Amino acid sequence: MKLLIQYDTSVGIFYIGQSEDGRFHPIFDNEDLGSYLKAWQASEDLANDVTFSVLHPETGELLDTSEFGIPEDPTEWDRI
Repeated sequence: MKLLIQYDTSVGIFYIGQSEDGRFHPIFDNEDLGSYLKAWQASEDLANDVTFSVLHPETGELLDTSEFGIPEDPTEWDRI
């Protein structure tokens, strides 16, 4: 998995990576949260809390990713 972009939040850094098959994956705390054809689909789903479950890295509490101001548009993320 090659990490392409990142977005820093109060609970940690979210990433969008691309696998060898060309698909895009939202990633948090080394957990793959889904697989998408386009990077914008991955960032949009993270921004709207519709990926696989995201757990707080310290408490294990279920997080609502829509509360962290994650941009839907991947061009608003930081390139790695």
